[in-house]
Amino acid sequence: MNATVEFFKKRRAGVLLHPTSLPGRYGNGDLGKEAYHFIDFLVNCGLSVWQMLPLGPPHADLSPYQCQSVHAANPALICLDSLVEKGWLNAFHLPELSCVQDALSYRYARLKEARVGFNLHASQTDKADFKTFIEKNAFWLNDYALFRALKTNSHNKAWWDWEAGLRDRKPQALRKAQKQLAESIEQHQFEQFIFFSQWQKLKNYAHQKGVSLFGDMPIFVAGDSADVWAQRENFLLDKKGQPTVVAGVPPDYFSATGQRWGNPHYNWEVMQADGFSWWIKRLETAQVLFDVIRIDHFRGFEACWMIPASEPVAIKGEWVKVPGLALFEKLEQVNTLPLVAEDLGVITEPVIELRDRFGLPGMKILQFAFDSGSDNPYLPHNHVPNCVVYTGTHDNNTTLGWFKELPVATQQYMCEYLHTTPYEVPWNLIEAAFASVARLAIIPMQDVLTADANQRMNTPGTAEGNWQWRFNWSQLPVGVSEKLKHWATFYERI
Repeated sequence: MNATVEFFKKRRAGVLLHPTSLPGRYGNGDLGKEAYHFIDFLVNCGLSVWQMLPLGPPHADLSPYQCQSVHAANPALICLDSLVEKGWLNAFHLPELSCVQDALSYRYARLKEARVGFNLHASQTDKADFKTFIEKNAFWLNDYALFRALKTNSHNKAWWDWEAGLRDRKPQALRKAQKQLAESIEQHQFEQFIFFSQWQKLKNYAHQKGVSLFGDMPIFVAGDSADVWAQRENFLLDKKGQPTVVAGVPPDYFSATGQRWGNPHYNWEVMQADGFSWWIKRLETAQVLFDVIRIDHFRGFEACWMIPASEPVAIKGEWVKVPGLALFEKLEQVNTLPLVAEDLGVITEPVIELRDRFGLPGMKILQFAFDSGSDNPYLPHNHVPNCVVYTGTHDNNTTLGWFKELPVATQQYMCEYLHTTPYEVPWNLIEAAFASVARLAIIPMQDVLTADANQRMNTPGTAEGNWQWRFNWSQLPVGVSEKLKHWATFYERI
């Protein structure tokens, strides 16, 4: 893909940090002044890429990989202080917020007040922009706003548990709901308008500073989402909206029963017959948000592990071929967004052929490099230029936490390979990433902070306490900007 080749001609480096992890006052980071401060921090470090996780509206578990829409964004990322400055929201005294849910409830209450203020005080230009936003994004926004309004009205039930007329999108039932829930629908439209407006300002600022925004696209979508409810023909579902087969991965070294993710599978026959328009539109929205995008679970575009929905674990699934080649041939014609293939795990030759056919960079994780011999593909001497190297990802432990849990022999092997000592972790691994021939090096913010295992973002296989990590600027080690800028210069990533 030409855009991908063009972006990866140059050596670059950046940091992985989800916006919810930024400092701030309201329970999670947002698009306010701290986001701009973070861009300035990257520039001071000689870095030019900000990578983040998916931005969609999550469910109660806060996972950005199981969102309620592939187009909409998380309203909790909206900067409330900016709405006060606009005159749409009165200044307020922040109450004690004891937990994430309290903070989210507080944010959503303020956003409702902001819509009232917008209707009363917004300029004609702002109101015209809101109307234009609704019209331009109607292909996803109308269904999303109605979906969210219906979920709230049904006490957050999954859409397949709604009354049959709404579940099955009967025209009369939808018209009645649109009339009854008009206020709630407009609220969700308003929130998306505000998010995308604030995001565009942040993106423009990043570009002024020479920083590219690197996003993340899960291959699958949550079953309880506006996309599945509104476009059931694109998914393998039964008459009541339940998946007939679900996504996951087979048993492997990490799990004797595999992983049952539970996402519905695509009806690839329908998607291909439609010219893959669903995917084209999804990437068009991604292009509004980002300058480059990572496609999660890339191997699923060659073949997917399909598990009968009745099976409680992943063992009895099977690999089913999908038309990934035809999809990417189509995207090559219309997509201008550089893509990165998440090609971790057991990758077959057909998957490698698909990745390389379109020149997509893969990923190299240094935490995976030291548990086998010299032919380990994650060791720096086995890297290739067309890849992205990481110390770890959002699913990994922090590098310091990971190192402390290694067997002593593996610790010694790593230090011998890197010609360093245990006392230099994580800096020795960060420098190895910068020194790699990989054209892009990404360091999780936790490693920049030399954080321990208590500050990891996500622990796969656990349901509690994930996706809530935040940092504080006081955690920055002394001289970290100078150190990173030196390495960015020294290894030609400035």
